[in-house]
Amino acid sequence: MENNERLEERVLSNGDVYCGDFKGTLPHGKGRYTWHDGTVYEGEWELGKMTGKGKIFWISGARYEGDISGGYLHGRGTFTKHDGSVYTGDWRMNIQHGVGRKDYGNSDMYDGMWKEGVREGRGTYTWNSGNMYVGNWKGSKMWGRGIMKWLNGDLYNGSWLNGLRHGSGIYRFEDGAYYFGTWSRGLKDGKGTYYPAGSKHPSLKKWCSAGYNDKGKKLSSHSLSLAFEESTATKTLINRSYSEKVSMGGLSRNSGRISNRAMSLDENWSVFDSERELVSQESSSEVPEVPEERQDKMQDDNSLVYEREYMQGVLIKERIRNYEELMHKNEQKNKFHGKETKKRPCMDMPLGDRSYYLKLNLQLGIRYTVGKITPVPKREVRSSDFGERARIRMYFPRKGSQFTPPHYSIDFYWKDYCPMVFRNLREMFKLDAAEYMMSICGDDGLTEISSSGKSGSIFYLSHDGRFVIKTLKKCELKVLLKMLPHYYSHVGDHENTLITKFFGLHRIKLKGGRKVRFVVMGNMFCTELQIHRRYDLKGSSLGRYTDKEKIHQNTTLKDLDLAYEFHMDKLLREAFFKILLCADKLN
Repeated sequence: MENNERLEERVLSNGDVYCGDFKGTLPHGKGRYTWHDGTVYEGEWELGKMTGKGKIFWISGARYEGDISGGYLHGRGTFTKHDGSVYTGDWRMNIQHGVGRKDYGNSDMYDGMWKEGVREGRGTYTWNSGNMYVGNWKGSKMWGRGIMKWLNGDLYNGSWLNGLRHGSGIYRFEDGAYYFGTWSRGLKDGKGTYYPAGSKHPSLKKWCSAGYNDKGKKLSSHSLSLAFEESTATKTLINRSYSEKVSMGGLSRNSGRISNRAMSLDENWSVFDSERELVSQESSSEVPEVPEERQDKMQDDNSLVYEREYMQGVLIKERIRNYEELMHKNEQKNKFHGKETKKRPCMDMPLGDRSYYLKLNLQLGIRYTVGKITPVPKREVRSSDFGERARIRMYFPRKGSQFTPPHYSIDFYWKDYCPMVFRNLREMFKLDAAEYMMSICGDDGLTEISSSGKSGSIFYLSHDGRFVIKTLKKCELKVLLKMLPHYYSHVGDHENTLITKFFGLHRIKLKGGRKVRFVVMGNMFCTELQIHRRYDLKGSSLGRYTDKEKIHQNTTLKDLDLAYEFHMDKLLREAFFKILLCADKLN
């Protein structure tokens, strides 16, 4: 101990002992504090608070060595539990928060981002079995985009939800076969395509590549989603009693308290070298591309692929499809990638091309509009925000302009209706502007969905299923604009309204083509719950039934098909009918 002339040992009234430097009556400098239960701190002090570098030893066998601030584990440090698990990384107010690595007692290992003591953000988890996951986390569960590689050589690259594969993805089998499809809660669910080992398949670079900048932030990810239960590694939070012991009792001027606040972090770190290495490895050597010369020489039997349809993990349909048929479809979809694109009016194009250009232009327009209106300071909506002049008009030439970026579509005109109104509505519905743009305008794009309705409208679904975009007739657009002031007032007065959520109203005019109007709505079917039956209820009995011969798993039923009695709590029933009456007045 330095400065021995100031070294002093003092026994406190509560039985604790301090031996070290003082400034006045407060510990200041270096010292050792021993609680009456045997917990020991050795390190630096500042005016009665443990601040600086130090070590804490608990009677249970746990220990900490690293930064301490104001009596809290705060900064960078290593915490070793009595079970042998070791965490080395960032701390915020006694909680793991930031970048860190944890080696668990069972030999599992996680290296990545932490938030309030749980795995959240980007990270790599390696099980003692040899399985490995690289990707996003939320609440210590695999959540978002990620790659799971099993010891047997299988690999899954896609979407995750609550620790299970959920969404679109690719599964590569150890023998080299691939399955492109969708999953729901860990089970194959929906349509997909199976490519046997050795068969030709689409380019995998866009699925298996991910770029990062020098700060570790993801620039682009086209990774898309075997039920796999996550390791039972528990949250690691420092026990409250640890923090309470860190306060100095009578010597400390301010008692320490645990805070659960999430603090922002500087992400200038390189922990994801392993992720970049894995993705690069899988996209090059372990996920091989088939050279064009070799594809031309392949036998016809290796050009066959299988279209499959699953329901909750059970294969219900399968048919063989020739690879050339698939390539022809992809050729049609990607014509705009060619060096020269023949310009032609939108309505003269094949239906597939027309739909594709509409989707691309819609994404460009929404990205431009939301990006333009979001930075504007929030204010109350005025009557003029609903008027004829409340429009954003813009021309998007293919080569770009002073205000618009170049793009691969064809020239088009864009109109955005009542931008300030819909900007406020998105905030009232607690929708983040960045999430909105990423969902609709991200690389995964929009999916056209078929409709059995009589309106003839085209429907698009965002890649995450949160938003539905529907084409409108001119008369429908006028009705929506007319009711918009009352709709806005209704949403403001009823926070939990069940009415359809509208997020944007737009119009596209392709050069030489007719005008196409769109409305962006919330998708009420975007839920983690399994939907067994769907009903389109209009409150009418005239012709509102479905022939029993036509009813199947995905049929949307009508009013007279609803043969259930609903029993509701009295107060809930009153609140429900109140909401319905308000919605009826709005219409």
